[in-house]
Amino acid sequence: MWLYILVPIYVIVCVFLILVVLLQQGKGADVSAAFGASSSQTTFGARGATTLLEKITTWSFVTFSVLAVVISLIQAKRPGSVLSRAAKAPAKAAVPVAPLPATSLPAAAPATAPAAVPAAPATK
Repeated sequence: MWLYILVPIYVIVCVFLILVVLLQQGKGADVSAAFGASSSQTTFGARGATTLLEKITTWSFVTFSVLAVVISLIQAKRPGSVLSRAAKAPAKAAVPVAPLPATSLPAAAPATAPAAVPAAPATK
């Protein structure tokens, strides 16, 4: 049951993580770095302050990782395959089926030899 709840959440977290990563700027990817300025974003040092987007990325990655481990542990506890579950299940007794009455069956065509082609009359 937990699997049906966790997998959709996991998919949403995956899509959200992809979007958050794509929204981030690369290191030195501002406009001044594109034109060759060497001192871009140096207000807070070489690395700069951690932005809200980076914190969101970190927490979505942590959520992604934890959900991946939890889902794999839940899957590991389930039986391996349908065939292994069927082998463990007790065999059900066959229910006898009553034959149909002979009158309800369609009449079969009698098996006869193919009709012989009459010979053509002999002409002189």
